[in-house]
Amino acid sequence: MCGIAGVISLTAEPLERPASTVAVMNRLLAHRGPDGHGLWVAPDRRVALGHQRLSIIDLSSAGAQPMHGPGGLTLTYNGEIFNYMDLRRRFEAGYPFRTRTDSECILAAYAALGPDCLDELRGMFAFALWDDARQQLFCARDRFGVKPFFYAQVDGRFYFASEIKALLPFLPAAEQDPAALAEYLTFQYTLGEETLFRGVRQLLPGQALRVDRNGVHMWRYWDVQHEMDLDHSAHYFVNRTQELVEEAVSLTMVSDVPVGTYLSGGFDSSLVTLLAAERQQMPGPAFHGKFSVPPGFDESHYARVVAEQSGSPLYEVDITPSDFLTHIEQVIYHLDVPIAGPGSFPQYMVSRLAARHTKVVLGGQGGDEIFGGYARYLLAYFEQCIKAAVNGTYQNGNFVVTIESIVPNLGALQEYVPLMQEFWRKGLFGSLDDRYFQLIDRSADMEAEVDWTQLDKTAVVDKFKAIFNNRNNVRKEAYFDSMTHFDLKCLLPALLHVEDRMSMAHGLESRVPLLDHKLVEFAATIPANIKFKNGKLKHLLRKAFKGSVPRELYSRRDKMGFPVPLKPWLDIELKDFVHDLFGSQQARQRGFINTDVVLGNLAHSGRFSRKLWGLMSLELWHRRFIDQAAEFRRMPAAEPEMALSPIGEAVA
Repeated sequence: MCGIAGVISLTAEPLERPASTVAVMNRLLAHRGPDGHGLWVAPDRRVALGHQRLSIIDLSSAGAQPMHGPGGLTLTYNGEIFNYMDLRRRFEAGYPFRTRTDSECILAAYAALGPDCLDELRGMFAFALWDDARQQLFCARDRFGVKPFFYAQVDGRFYFASEIKALLPFLPAAEQDPAALAEYLTFQYTLGEETLFRGVRQLLPGQALRVDRNGVHMWRYWDVQHEMDLDHSAHYFVNRTQELVEEAVSLTMVSDVPVGTYLSGGFDSSLVTLLAAERQQMPGPAFHGKFSVPPGFDESHYARVVAEQSGSPLYEVDITPSDFLTHIEQVIYHLDVPIAGPGSFPQYMVSRLAARHTKVVLGGQGGDEIFGGYARYLLAYFEQCIKAAVNGTYQNGNFVVTIESIVPNLGALQEYVPLMQEFWRKGLFGSLDDRYFQLIDRSADMEAEVDWTQLDKTAVVDKFKAIFNNRNNVRKEAYFDSMTHFDLKCLLPALLHVEDRMSMAHGLESRVPLLDHKLVEFAATIPANIKFKNGKLKHLLRKAFKGSVPRELYSRRDKMGFPVPLKPWLDIELKDFVHDLFGSQQARQRGFINTDVVLGNLAHSGRFSRKLWGLMSLELWHRRFIDQAAEFRRMPAAEPEMALSPIGEAVA
């Protein structure tokens, strides 16, 4: 829920027009919270906090933010704390609760525990809390980055917001960051704190920061540790996985408004839909996006099978090339930065549909990264198994799945033959990190389109390897864990960026029960030979719920992952759009993209190629945010500068 924003002076000097500053930020975040808005300015005018509210828990005006607590505490918060009732019972003896909100439970937990309160929060969140007694701003982001937090330091001021667009009016200039650009062109996401905007950073998942007159101090309060539990049987892991998944779904259904689900037709979203339906007296609505034309991209049959079993009313949107032309610029605007492939477009369309019927939806995001659901894991592991068999190194701890057991499951790679051909064309039996980099490198076929002499690809590779080979998290050298851990730390936040922006573009809250941190911590202890037995993708999760999902869905081998039929559309309906985009004078002047080569290679794009999507999104981003940056700097305040009471009351 909601959008947060604020500014704090890094010096002893008061801010100029702090209320107007935050009002501008609120206005740019209005879509995130259509149910209300508020701002607060401290009496000494060194701090100002803003908030846009989407009412989910305690719909009364008592839940308005910024919210005050005893001892000079003031909170602006985005998210949901799913164990808030437990926290309320724990702290109510020492805290004067005035509302039924989860927001106030953060204030109560901080009042009792200080920054250690983060260890007690079970949910998705990003917040900023002003502690007047300590004269410091305490900020934090949830463990996986479900909720966003961006910041910038400009001329002795620290600005923060849920979305980058709310920071743009206060930057000295809107410019692309070349290091982040190199990462984006390589992966279609960035690897660390940097964003495509120079000077704008993000608080990473599991991080917190403190702002006071000594500056900005940042630390990590949580991280996942892959420490294998070798004391329990496969039966134990199956049962415990089932328990924790069911508990997570139950937790994430806390709401004072109806809860729906995204239903793609894949295993994870289907499982969440079925479990959610069991926990409601009347199953909530399910939402599905499909591509009827051309053939080969439609998963609606599987969604209908699940909807029928769950009893959930199913709402479908048939997504067309006309929808793409109508909405693509809004998609890029709400994303702030192009990221994570073309799935954002159908996600926007399905969220648009869902927002007409509910305020809250559950999704299946995270299952692939936690339980091993990507076909590339099988491909990479298969290659290394062959290498280990040839070299006689099966016993070194890396390969707990044998070639003999993997072979029957290689049918999962049927749709990935072109990827396999390209993968093995560029080498065989290399180091683990080099080979996995080859699998996720989206720039491998962009040597001619991109002028890499202007970008530092070596730095990108070094950064990737530092994360992939981090033995602080993956203690025992295990290839499967190294792959899934990298994706959990780098790919997943990018996918969650899409999840948040495309839902909040329509004032819709998206929750991800499979990313309950208790479940993730447990999954990280499961040995690979149990989690990935015989090379079966998501083997453990599927076994845990074999009797819960329809047999037809359980036996699927054609994992699609919400593909967008860009290539067929480009050949006909989108052809003029793309030629106009890359043939424009603006695009030709970017410098680092050879637009003639881009247009010349259109006919050779693969059926599921993401190259064109990445370059097209980048150009649309440049047009909206770089070329038109002046529009953000001219953004008028939503309300005039106002007089505030001596105690700095919230203004709503």
